[in-house]
Amino acid sequence: MLTLSTDSLKGYGLNRIFELAKEAGYDGIDLQVEPDLYDTQNTEYIRKLSKEYELPIQAVKARYDANSPREVTEAIEMAKELDAKVVVIQPPKLLNFKFVGWLKKEIPKLRTKERISIALENAPSKTFLGIFPERALSNLAELKEFKHACIDTSRVAEKSEDIMRVYKSLRNYLVHIHLSNVNRGKKYAMPQEGILPLESLLAKLKQDQYPGAISIKVKPKFLDAGNDEKVIKHLKECKEFYEKYYVNVDA
Repeated sequence: MLTLSTDSLKGYGLNRIFELAKEAGYDGIDLQVEPDLYDTQNTEYIRKLSKEYELPIQAVKARYDANSPREVTEAIEMAKELDAKVVVIQPPKLLNFKFVGWLKKEIPKLRTKERISIALENAPSKTFLGIFPERALSNLAELKEFKHACIDTSRVAEKSEDIMRVYKSLRNYLVHIHLSNVNRGKKYAMPQEGILPLESLLAKLKQDQYPGAISIKVKPKFLDAGNDEKVIKHLKECKEFYEKYYVNVDA
């Protein structure tokens, strides 16, 4: 399934994002909850849009600044009401020990209780005091220990990691992918434009019968946001890339 992260068209209203995704032929929506975009917090409205455009909400991504159990459980409740299969959360801040402990202890219980996948995304490369990673649970071993993982491909490149090695390490735990490339040092470029071997990654995902969604998450400027004709054109180009190297590859 190919979904569009609402992050890719941040600045548009949620109704317009659904409309553009539908016109470009996407299969579903990857919802990023934003603290200052109230449409993304209105479950009833989102359900209405999902039904109107026939685009299921495949994943709910909790607020990037979520730093408490309440904010994570709110995302889980929203996902349940929207019939989303996955909740994606960010690695917690390094010094938020209480929250880190809660995630390790309670998330496995919540997965079983709510029958939903709750995945941890690989962390960005920011550091604390120039030495320590800004976020806890940020290495591959910790992602594997969390059991359910989401890969953001631009973050892999940002850390100068080998995307195929990262995939191989997390293959058995992978439930969601945010797909983008790095072009001329700029993160979140369109997947078909950049240095990452995403063709190989997509082909390998298909061959391994990856069960989750692949979500296009690029910066609005790379889609020429503000020009709807160009936005649809670029979204279709991303979809064609996905179809060529994933859909049309023999499993």
